[in-house]
Amino acid sequence: MRKVGLIMGSDSDFPIVEKAVNVLKELGIGYEVHVYSAHRTPEQVEEFTLKAQENGFGAIIAFAGMAAHLAGAIAARTVLPVIGVPCKSSALDGMDALLSTVQMPTGIPVATVAINGGANAAILAAQILAVEDGALFEKLKSKRKHDAEIVLSKDAALLGKL
Repeated sequence: MRKVGLIMGSDSDFPIVEKAVNVLKELGIGYEVHVYSAHRTPEQVEEFTLKAQENGFGAIIAFAGMAAHLAGAIAARTVLPVIGVPCKSSALDGMDALLSTVQMPTGIPVATVAINGGANAAILAAQILAVEDGALFEKLKSKRKHDAEIVLSKDAALLGKL
């Protein structure tokens, strides 16, 4: 199975990255995590990106706040799927990162999840990998069913209190 690259622009994004890591662990998907900045370490971003496919990656998740150019910088250098996670900053509550991540030019797509949506980014990466991996596809179906059961049990508990 291919693995997922998780690249954060700053170590302050780690609490969001950790949510993605937990999902990938739960699903048995290999991953690597790095702190690379599109602006401060562009050479490392490019080196990782250019070697990603040959190093066994099937998708890359980029976590960045504020200007949030990381996902776009990665997407510009690979045809692997890139998922952008805009991270909330104190200045504009993540709207700056969301707009920077989602407004990509034609031909350089970045799939974008919600602000601080690390878990959903990991699930989306898993869904991409599951297109070619039947066992992973079944794990995702099982996870979806389990998540639904949790909601229904909460519904039953609430109805029991009323």
